[in-house]
Amino acid sequence: MIWFRPLVGCITLVRMNMLTLFGAGAVALMLLSYALEHRSSWWVLVFALACAASSLYGWLAGTWPFGVVEAIWALVAFRRWWLRRTHKTVEAPSH
Repeated sequence: MIWFRPLVGCITLVRMNMLTLFGAGAVALMLLSYALEHRSSWWVLVFALACAASSLYGWLAGTWPFGVVEAIWALVAFRRWWLRRTHKTVEAPSH
């Protein structure tokens, strides 16, 4: 895939490889699902899976600290999803 990027009045070609596209997609999905978490517990699961995908990207790209941090976020998000699913609380009616 080729993108055009302006650079001081010139047009240069930037080639994006599949790994970069995978990483960008994982982070974009993280952002979207994080914004929608309040709507359903399923969005929390999507966020957890996107964090896991982002962690995989970090390891494949050779940036292992990023991979470790995203793996921790994935575990935290999976736990939040599990707790939201199993401990549904009934909200008090608003007055």
